[in-house]
Amino acid sequence: MSESIELDHFPIKTYEKLRYADTDRQGHVNNAVFSMMFETGRVEILYDPSVPLASPNCAFVIVNLTLDFHAEITWPGRVDIGTRVSKVGRSSITFEQALFQNGRLTATAKTVVVQVNQTTRRSETLNDAAIERLNDLSSPK
Repeated sequence: MSESIELDHFPIKTYEKLRYADTDRQGHVNNAVFSMMFETGRVEILYDPSVPLASPNCAFVIVNLTLDFHAEITWPGRVDIGTRVSKVGRSSITFEQALFQNGRLTATAKTVVVQVNQTTRRSETLNDAAIERLNDLSSPK
């Protein structure tokens, strides 16, 4: 993703209120917290109770996460999270996400999740309704 990315480029938007506990000894938000904020954005799609995506007895697991830091995040304040689907596979979903503080890009991430059957612990094909919903949230072509 390029540095010129803006929150408006994402169909799903949410935010996190920063906590003092999120900071580290240098006074900025700890890098581990960035990953948790990206999770918040993905959960808005993966576990939206009004549009369930997981097939029965299935859950989503991360198989790859690439996170790039662009600027520090400082407390207090909030962080805006943008999320979009960049690819839908047979059982996998690739997300592109970005974090912003006060309109400034602070981090980007690309995450691949796979639907896994909780009994067999193997990947399971996404259902047609999930694929349709995910395609609606895809990056503009």
